[in-house]
Amino acid sequence: MEKFFKLKENGTDVRTEILAGITTFMTMAYILAVNPSIMAAAGMDQGAVFTATALASLIGTLLMALLANYPFALAPGMGLNAYFAYTVVLGYGYSWQTALTAVFAEGIIFIVLSLTNVREAIFNAIPQNLKSAVSVGIGLFIAFIGLQNAKIVIGGSTLLQIFSVDAYNEVNGVNASFQDVGITVLLAIIGIIVTGIMVIRNIKGNILWGILITWLLGIICQCVGLYVPNPEIGFYSLFPDFSSGLAIPSLMPIFGKLDFSGIFSMNFIVVIFAFLFVDMFDTIGTLIGVSSKAGLLDEDGKLPRIKGALMADAVATTAGAVMGASTTTTFVESASGVAEGGRTGLASVATAVLFGLSLFLSPIFLAIPSFATAPALVMVGYYMLTSIVKIDFDDLSEAIPCYICIIAMPFFYSISEGISMGVISYVALNLITGKVKEKKLSVLMYVLAVLFILKYVFL
Repeated sequence: MEKFFKLKENGTDVRTEILAGITTFMTMAYILAVNPSIMAAAGMDQGAVFTATALASLIGTLLMALLANYPFALAPGMGLNAYFAYTVVLGYGYSWQTALTAVFAEGIIFIVLSLTNVREAIFNAIPQNLKSAVSVGIGLFIAFIGLQNAKIVIGGSTLLQIFSVDAYNEVNGVNASFQDVGITVLLAIIGIIVTGIMVIRNIKGNILWGILITWLLGIICQCVGLYVPNPEIGFYSLFPDFSSGLAIPSLMPIFGKLDFSGIFSMNFIVVIFAFLFVDMFDTIGTLIGVSSKAGLLDEDGKLPRIKGALMADAVATTAGAVMGASTTTTFVESASGVAEGGRTGLASVATAVLFGLSLFLSPIFLAIPSFATAPALVMVGYYMLTSIVKIDFDDLSEAIPCYICIIAMPFFYSISEGISMGVISYVALNLITGKVKEKKLSVLMYVLAVLFILKYVFL
């Protein structure tokens, strides 16, 4: 163990690494509840998605330990899962099988890029401000989905409106009451406040604790009659169903269900690029950011063994797609384990083991309702929004494209539209204002802009 993980060389020990791994798991275990809920919106079997999520997280995190010896954990990424369900499937009309094929293709491309220097070329081609804008836009998109899932925001004559029982019934054509939809909205608001307090207090695992506390409050409400399940309109019992024991949900409803029939359309290529773009920059950004905090960067500011880390991410994404998971990526929550002293892959091994054990607790994770996971989405949105401070708003030729990129994602309900509009506006504004030479814009940016314009012309 010492020889492989080099614990002494990294100034750590077995106890510290295991504690760090447990801490990382606690801060990101919410994905086991949130991901099945989001992917179910695309028509996928919720139990099967839970199993796929746990397995993809286990494989990716273990590969990170073995290939790169870093204390980073992987799981199906927030934002990318929302893009999968709400944009690719519900928005573009692709089947979830075709969407999984896009994730699989992105993983294969990422493997090739991880073996070559093309990755650096793509990474360097996108301006830093635009990279930050993508993160911010995804944050707003995720937060918006959270507010929708909680029913805090619903449709209406003004496109959107704040919740009321009467408005909810009118919009959805149902006969709901305070005891089903109303109380869940109130619980979601309480959950957001509770989670926010724990974030401010810097409590470890704050997002997971926020989910569990909100769920527990819901169970209490059900016990005293404040919440009454109404399955006909989608409000179910909040108690875990242990009737089948602790059996692992079958993966078969979604395993290997790839559909290559629609892969040659321009829209499909854009979908693959969006998955690749977000996965690549999210992973690299997380690796660099967390590594700098842990003191893992070398004297030149580079991360040793980054090729192994990227390969772990790429292989996990490819394998995860076959199992039925959306894009697997390195989680920024790994920083919590680093803060506990994690410095080697042994911490990742501990996290991977816990993901494996979680497979036997599926009744608990699958009983968690959407109003309890909504606060997690809102808070993750906040974390991603903080990247806005990295955008140079003094340079309007940078700020305006970033602004367009950011607002396009929630307003058009699409991450890829935000990326497309951000790239096109960036190239156009800098070209017309004559700032191209000053900024030495990459040829690849022109290529991307042209491809995105062609997409709008012919689609």
